[in-house]
Amino acid sequence: MYKVELTKTAFKDLQKLPKHVQKIIIDKLDILSQNPNLLKNNVKTLKGKYKGLKRLRVGKYGIIFEEREKELIILIIRIAHRGEIY
Repeated sequence: MYKVELTKTAFKDLQKLPKHVQKIIIDKLDILSQNPNLLKNNVKTLKGKYKGLKRLRVGKYGIIFEEREKELIILIIRIAHRGEIY
């Protein structure tokens, strides 16, 4: 089981979203922390500027994160609408 941590930017991003969207994202992050393989169809490894990071798609929103397997931590870096995240 992974521990989910949010950067200050990601926490502010999450707070700006509507409450119902926040709940959906929190639920998906909980699933990601318990078993990342359940969401593997929605996770993509990024290239270019975000090389080495991953993206989880949740509806119209994207979550950029770093998976630290040795420490069992998923660090959430950004949460934003798909058109604004990159």
